[in-house]
Amino acid sequence: MHWEQLLSLKRQGDTSKRLRKEQDDTRLGFEVDYDRIIFSSAFRSLQDKTQVIPLSKTDFVHTRLTHSLEVSVVGRSLGRLVGKKIIEKHPYLQDIHGFQMNDFGAIVAAASLAHDIGNPPFGHSGEKAIGEYFKIGRGQRYKDELTPKQWQDLIDFEGNANGFNLLTASRPGIEGGLRISYATLGAFMKYPKESLPKKPTPNIADKKYGFFQTDAAFFQDVAKDLGLIPNKTGDDVGFERHPLAYLVEAADDICYTIIDFEDGINLGVIPEEFALEYLIKLVKDSVQVEKYKTLTTKEDRISYLRALAIGTLINDAVATFLENEELILQGKYPYALTDQGKYTAQMKDIINLSIKNIYQSREVVEKEVIGYRIINTLLDTFCTAYNNKFEGVAGNYDNLVLKLLPEKFVTEKMNLYDRLLHICHFVSTLTDGKALLLYNTITGVYKA
Repeated sequence: MHWEQLLSLKRQGDTSKRLRKEQDDTRLGFEVDYDRIIFSSAFRSLQDKTQVIPLSKTDFVHTRLTHSLEVSVVGRSLGRLVGKKIIEKHPYLQDIHGFQMNDFGAIVAAASLAHDIGNPPFGHSGEKAIGEYFKIGRGQRYKDELTPKQWQDLIDFEGNANGFNLLTASRPGIEGGLRISYATLGAFMKYPKESLPKKPTPNIADKKYGFFQTDAAFFQDVAKDLGLIPNKTGDDVGFERHPLAYLVEAADDICYTIIDFEDGINLGVIPEEFALEYLIKLVKDSVQVEKYKTLTTKEDRISYLRALAIGTLINDAVATFLENEELILQGKYPYALTDQGKYTAQMKDIINLSIKNIYQSREVVEKEVIGYRIINTLLDTFCTAYNNKFEGVAGNYDNLVLKLLPEKFVTEKMNLYDRLLHICHFVSTLTDGKALLLYNTITGVYKA
């Protein structure tokens, strides 16, 4: 792969290349991506979507919105630090093509900002709830009418693939989605493959999938323009990662490892002495003991250690990327950066403690159970009504239910797969609170 091709400014619908050297430096093309994402309704809905604890009313706890903003900040730092070294190593990128260090930062920041934009309500349990509705729930009835890949899209519903659809799919008033640059879409695509074959290799890029069958043609157009390396044979579609996708993944890994841990400490489910024991392993070379002693509250002490830990992990991820740049460009680096750094063991220790004390805590489990019931009910109600209308057998209740769909989702889909995926898209756009409100409406819970 070649950097000048990987940094493509082309956008959906363009008939010719866009050149970096022709851009206005006051508002770079890649910065436009960030602006379009942050002003989108899909991004705005993340303010009431679960990061750690569903339906939490606690100020301490991060939502998907605050998490995404923090990941974008870390991503920008990663991109700029890597970009500085890449420009120094390959000066033609600046001298001939006009690329700057900040272009790398802008691409990774925008892709990081959008990395969770396709996640349904109630966190990762929301993805599982959608998938299990089709795999073991009433959605099984649709299996025989779908192709294997269409069925796999549904039973393994994937937030990353849903995010690609949100960024690129045409909807009323939005031709070609948000028209994000191909470079940013490439960095966004952590798993550049379709849902089948499922995890065919140990390659980190094959861990999940990155697009639905409805988006396959455009996905391949983006990959071809960027010069991504195909890694599947026959009718299967898959590519090696865009190099900057490794940095987006690292930004996410760093933030959820450290900041979810911080949430757990502030909520009191992880004792402060545990925090000191685990975080000090990351920051022992940078902590200023005298400054630390002046911090009088637990929140301030943890905040200080968190900032140092993130800085340590950023520098480590940058070093790992630069050491392996050639392998990455050749499509021969099958690892996450944080799985190959100096602090991999320390990060795993923190994650394991978070799993035990936070992710599997009673409060989280109870609310995930609620989330499963809500999503299952919404999917079944809307899929049934939507299909009954298409088949001409809709009753009055079905018609009333469909009036609850937002205007942009009031559209006809001619095949079953598109109809089912359409309802999945709708449910995935709901916030935790809106999903609960809609569930109460459908199940007859009246609140004056």
